[in-house]
Amino acid sequence: MTGYAGDTASGADRGEPDRAGAGGRLVDAYSLVVFDLDGVIYLIDRPIPGAVEAVGRLHAEGRAVAYATNNASRRSSEVADLLTGMGVAARPAEVLTSAAATAELLRDRLPEGAPVLVVGAEALRAELRAVGLRPVSTADEEPAAVAQGYGPQVGWSDLAEASLAVRAGAPWYATNTDRTLPSPRGPLPGNGSLVAVLRTALGRDPDVVVGKPEPALFTTAARRAGTGRTLVVGDRLDTDIEGARRAGLDSLLVLTGVSDAAELLAAPEERRPAYVSFDLAGLFDPAAVVAVPGRAADDGWSVTEAGADLVLDGAGPPLEALAALCAVAWSTGAGPRVRAQSTAAEEALAAFGLDD
Repeated sequence: MTGYAGDTASGADRGEPDRAGAGGRLVDAYSLVVFDLDGVIYLIDRPIPGAVEAVGRLHAEGRAVAYATNNASRRSSEVADLLTGMGVAARPAEVLTSAAATAELLRDRLPEGAPVLVVGAEALRAELRAVGLRPVSTADEEPAAVAQGYGPQVGWSDLAEASLAVRAGAPWYATNTDRTLPSPRGPLPGNGSLVAVLRTALGRDPDVVVGKPEPALFTTAARRAGTGRTLVVGDRLDTDIEGARRAGLDSLLVLTGVSDAAELLAAPEERRPAYVSFDLAGLFDPAAVVAVPGRAADDGWSVTEAGADLVLDGAGPPLEALAALCAVAWSTGAGPRVRAQSTAAEEALAAFGLDD
């Protein structure tokens, strides 16, 4: 069951995207690999171990790559420079940001030169200027729209001006609604947490959310692949994986960022990936990736229900145990609390942080 060989029902049978064929490397089934950034390639400004080498290997093989990020605090060119500085040779055209996508959407809906109140970083203002719109800072300037994106310096006064503008009738655009963003010290408040402040004050949701899990970033990237297949690689079930599914694309969850094994076991159908791996090695090594769900029982692992809990018994590679746990959890709603019935099961659960 390691890798993506197996006898589970096809994606088409379940109303999902078709999965890669059995055998060989996962990456060989796709023409384009679209990476999320934070939690997949880097954490804030530090590359995740093995990520630079993985992308370099794709480049060396002549494979197309793209980067889709909800982070609105950097422009595409800045993201490309950051990646290049880490050893990943990236071009601005390969980077799709929610800031740029928001600016392009507003450009299509507003007259040239229209004022837009910005809550966020300078990158969002720069993207708006680049498409011919005029960033402003106060509701007194009668903005035609409010654009809200993540910025570490966003404060109460920024949110207050946005609240006044929206109450006065300006449509409210959020670049994304990520509740958190990853960091070496653990998850930190993301743009979704700031959006929640305005949602509480206004008593309503944004008029438009541009970034993931909306499919626009992924569908734009997939069009560049032509007739080839696209694989989305992400660390968040609620943005990367759900966004990929909305776009009709296969997805690989890597456990290097926000979402963990417990969240995976509890994932609703719209947030379930096609594959799981510890890190980007799963693109190349069939033993480092698994298709999910697996089977509840095979020659190595078995999973049974015990009330609301799952019980893991047997032995084998940890990823196969996780796939078997997904099979039962997703079909019955049991878990994500798991108990071990063998020493190997205890070790597997510890590897996924499921041993509490």
